[in-house]
Amino acid sequence: MTFDPQKLKADAQHKSKENKDFLSKLKKKKPNDLDDETHALHHEVFAHTDCLTCANCCKTISPIVIDRDIDRMAKQLRIKPSALIEQYLELDKDGDYVFRQSPCPFLMPDNYCMIYEARPRACREYPHTDRKRFFQITNLTYQNTFVCPAVYEVVEKLKVIYTK
Repeated sequence: MTFDPQKLKADAQHKSKENKDFLSKLKKKKPNDLDDETHALHHEVFAHTDCLTCANCCKTISPIVIDRDIDRMAKQLRIKPSALIEQYLELDKDGDYVFRQSPCPFLMPDNYCMIYEARPRACREYPHTDRKRFFQITNLTYQNTFVCPAVYEVVEKLKVIYTK
């Protein structure tokens, strides 16, 4: 199946208010079974989601890159951490390192990551739908509905479960 980023963006925009309101209520409610439900949906959705056909996260957003990430990436690339920072990173408005460019400079034409084993922690954890205390990241989840088709689908399925 071909991924259409414009369709995802349009669908997410169409449901923007609904999704924002739903996730805001979910955050306040903190259902006891939310992590279990979200983790089950994460596994269900990723059973039929191929990130390599999409890579929209790598093409459009930049992860926060922490010091350990910089050291690990530099080691794999066989360059000094200072050279990695100079060549690939910049400080964002919050003072966090992020990639200078989009798409990610390590994204190859076939959507594979050139530094996959050394990729930043934020990339390893993305899209965060299998995280504990999911209610704490509902704002991030909302933002990710515009980027990741799997997140969009998880949120749609969560609405079925919790909107009764």
